[in-house]
Amino acid sequence: MGLKLESVVPWGRSLDEYIGMFALSPADLQRKILDCGGGPASFNAEMTDRGYSVISCDPVYQFSVGEIEQRVQATYAPIVEGVRANRDRYVWHAIQSPEQLGEIRLMAMRRFLVDFPTGFQLGRYVVDQLPTLSFHTGQFDLALCGHLLFTYSDQLSTEFHLCAIRELCRVANEVRIFPILDLSGETSPILPIVLEELPQQGYSLEIKPVSYEFQRGGNQFLQISRNPESNHLI
Repeated sequence: MGLKLESVVPWGRSLDEYIGMFALSPADLQRKILDCGGGPASFNAEMTDRGYSVISCDPVYQFSVGEIEQRVQATYAPIVEGVRANRDRYVWHAIQSPEQLGEIRLMAMRRFLVDFPTGFQLGRYVVDQLPTLSFHTGQFDLALCGHLLFTYSDQLSTEFHLCAIRELCRVANEVRIFPILDLSGETSPILPIVLEELPQQGYSLEIKPVSYEFQRGGNQFLQISRNPESNHLI
């Protein structure tokens, strides 16, 4: 896929954080879930331990567990230092310091690293990336995409976002994207375009609040589904 490991900034999140970010109910957890752009999150491992069904996809899964672990070690301290230097951009409530944040993230990534070799062999971790996925149409009940779309609005074009969301809606009956802010903490400039164009193409969109907030103002996700009568548009 042409991805270079030195361009990857691994930063894993836990099942509890996923539940908060995407307002996942007990019923949601029982659905067939795609974690798109999951990276080194422990979400898949923790869900699997509880008997739930999750497939995670990310181009970083093309690398070995040793290579990913080395990259985690190389980037961990600079990331924590970057958070410390910009701590006013974050809400220090559930997480009380950059050091605690680092410990939580490192714990999640270590859980991922333990699970990754077996999970990859079993097909729970798949090398794939937006805007084109290898999964079957309607393969999942719910697709989650965290800290990718909208977050990197300065690097991923409007057309990329539109194509990516349509693709997520192809493979899943419902899509949730968190947050709707870019890296600077502002509402993504691409969001209004998505909200205007996709309903015209047969999609239902709704911005929903969540109780989770770490990036200041990042307490909403975008929920998208395709209207059944508009399947011919896919």
